[in-house]
Amino acid sequence: MSTTIESRPPGTGVVERRTPAAAGGMRRSFVPTITEARPYRRWYVATSHRFGIAFAVATLWAGASLWLSRPWISDLAEHITLVPALLLVTFVALVPGHLVAFLATGMLLDRQPPLIALHPTVPVTVLVAARNEAATITETLDYLAAQDYDGDLRIYLVDNGSTDGTSDVARTAAARNAGHLTVLHQTRAGKNFALNTGLAHLDTEIVVTVDADTLLHRSAIRMLVARMLSSPADVLAVAGDLMVRNSRDGFWARLQVWDYLLGIAAVKRVQGLFQGTLVAQGAFSAYRAEALRKVEGWPAAIGEDIVLTWKLLQFGRVYYEPLALGFTGVPTTLRQLTRQRSRWARGMLEGLQAVPPWVQHRRTVRALAMVDVAIPFLDLAYVAAWVPGIVLACFGCFWVVGPMTLAVIPMTLALYGLMYRRQKRQVLHPLGLRPRRDAVAFLLFLTIYQVFMSAMSVRGYTQHAMRRKHTWK
Repeated sequence: MSTTIESRPPGTGVVERRTPAAAGGMRRSFVPTITEARPYRRWYVATSHRFGIAFAVATLWAGASLWLSRPWISDLAEHITLVPALLLVTFVALVPGHLVAFLATGMLLDRQPPLIALHPTVPVTVLVAARNEAATITETLDYLAAQDYDGDLRIYLVDNGSTDGTSDVARTAAARNAGHLTVLHQTRAGKNFALNTGLAHLDTEIVVTVDADTLLHRSAIRMLVARMLSSPADVLAVAGDLMVRNSRDGFWARLQVWDYLLGIAAVKRVQGLFQGTLVAQGAFSAYRAEALRKVEGWPAAIGEDIVLTWKLLQFGRVYYEPLALGFTGVPTTLRQLTRQRSRWARGMLEGLQAVPPWVQHRRTVRALAMVDVAIPFLDLAYVAAWVPGIVLACFGCFWVVGPMTLAVIPMTLALYGLMYRRQKRQVLHPLGLRPRRDAVAFLLFLTIYQVFMSAMSVRGYTQHAMRRKHTWK
């Protein structure tokens, strides 16, 4: 008989369930692994049909909202005329409501395809691009060495002009773990140059990218590669699942725990459902090496992983595997977070410029990518109208924020509640993890977080319009 001990991995926002060594001298792994294939679904609904259902439900929601908003539009038009009133209501209430309804319906329809090859043995190369990461690279390599992958796992560290001895620290860590580590050097600053240097040297069919501050769950690479090998040949990349590694490091890190657990994960789940994950993030994703070479590797862009994913989507599909879990370091100060989210916003615009949505060959991907066209307008409306509208509402002027805008809140809460339940049952519990409860951070995530995110994104759009110089960090 065994007991369960709960211990918290340093700095993460989850708790691992660890089982002591079994009787008879047999030791069990302290990190749970996935050992059984997911069952096949008895009923199957085609991807295009599921997309149609989700879009129809969202459109009905938006149509009903528009009908109910007629008095609001009329009252607002008396102050700012009809066309501005329609635009403001559209971007403050109707479009956000449509997107939330689409996500919620998509979540209800989401069923992950079964994994066929749970223990792949194909050789895999892991690319780690690092620039002055001596403080984190040892732990990252330790977690890579602990992977339960049965095949040949080759690790290429590409040192991008580090001045803090990153390469030496990495060699010491690899020697201690008896791991297969190759150190490459690329002096030209830029994450894309570092990754392309690694791409030029690898000879495996599958390549996995891992950031130098990302810690992988023991089964992460196995599940990521299993998803790729269980998928059709035109699946060119699989995005992993990311959660916050340093959730204890201050106020902003605590808020981002909920963003990664609920917001970002919900978007990726629904995009993955429609086989068009728009960002196979460089922090942890798998790619087919041949496809990377076909699109000439990572582009020289601030959002190199975004542009790369959109290029890959022109030739195939991109999936998402929620059980391939990694923990990434997030910004801990407002300044750091502002710089990161501004880069993300600029990266999205770079993706739209490099690969416009209408050139995608699959209709569902075109539709998903068109959402990114609307996002800058939503952010602008949020900053320029929603925030002032809240101030006006506090003084009894419900021109912008009123009953109809508040109607989006129940749908948002329903989406987050559904996502929280899915994450617990389908990701955290199978991996032996549970979320750390932080009601205060969750409340602030619901109320103020988006205000800051939209403002940071608007800053990024402005920098992009001004063609400000960008750097890796």
